[in-house]
Amino acid sequence: MIAAEDDLTEPPSFPPLMEGLAAPDGRDPFALACDRARAGCDAGLVVHNTSPDILSAALVLAPEVPLADAMIMLPTSGIGFQNALGVLAPPEVAVQLAWDGEIMVNGARCGAFRVAASGNDPTVEPDWLVIGFDLRMMPLDPETPGLTPDQTSLYDEGCAEVVAPRLLEAWARHTLVWINRWQDEGTKPLHAEWRGLAFGLGKDVRLSLPEGTALAGHFLGVDERFGLLLRPGGQEEAPKAAPTPDTTPPTTPPTTPDTTTRLVPLTDLLQRDTHR
Repeated sequence: MIAAEDDLTEPPSFPPLMEGLAAPDGRDPFALACDRARAGCDAGLVVHNTSPDILSAALVLAPEVPLADAMIMLPTSGIGFQNALGVLAPPEVAVQLAWDGEIMVNGARCGAFRVAASGNDPTVEPDWLVIGFDLRMMPLDPETPGLTPDQTSLYDEGCAEVVAPRLLEAWARHTLVWINRWQDEGTKPLHAEWRGLAFGLGKDVRLSLPEGTALAGHFLGVDERFGLLLRPGGQEEAPKAAPTPDTTPPTTPPTTPDTTTRLVPLTDLLQRDTHR
C-alpha cells in the first residue's frame, strides 16, 4: 500500500520549542542549519527537505555543556530516529545505528547522520551544535533492485507507507523525549537503549570519519561519552605455527600484532566544511 496523497503534501508539524524551516530547492538543510546557527538563530530550529526520494533534516541545538558532552546528542538523535521509524515501519523492519552515524535498515545502509559545531575543542562549551541526517526513501534505480546490496531505501525494505513529513515529525518528537531524559537522568538510559541498536557491536567493523579517514578493528563498545572502543586487527589473530624442535630460533623476534584498544572520541565525527 502506498501512502495517501494528503500525507505526502501536508507539511510537518513540530512539538513546542521546535520550529520548522523548509530548505529552498538546491540547499542542503544541514549546511543551511549551520549557517542559521552561526547567525544566532534560536535552538530548536529544524531545517528540512521532505522530498519523496530523500529526507534530509537538521536540528540546531544550543548546548550548555562542554563539546565532549554535547556530542552525546549524536547518538541521542539516532535513538530518536530509530524509535520514530520503529513506530511507523512494519514490525519486521530492523533499524540499527552505526557508531559513525550510518543508519542501517535490515543490515544495509539507508542513510547517515552528520554533526557540526561552532568549535572543536572538547573542553569548551560550543555556541551551537547541529545534528542532521539524510535518509533514502526511494531506490536509486527502481529498475535494478538489489544491484547494491549494501545500500537500500525505505521503499526497498517494505516501508512504502512511511512518508517523509510524518517520519520527520516523529523524529523530532522522539529526539526531544530523549534529550529530556538525558537532561534528567544522565547517560545511563541512553547507553541502555543505544546498546541494543548498535550495528556491529562485538564484531569486526569498518567505519569512516569525515574527510575519508577509515577505521577498522573489533568493535568492543563505547565509553561514558560514547567514544568508540576499537581493538585494531580484529578479534581473531592468525594462528602461530608450532616450532620445530630441530629448527634454530630466528635471530629477530616475530612482530606482535597491535591489540591495544583505541578510544576514538565522538568529536572526531565533526564535519569541518559546512558551507554548501
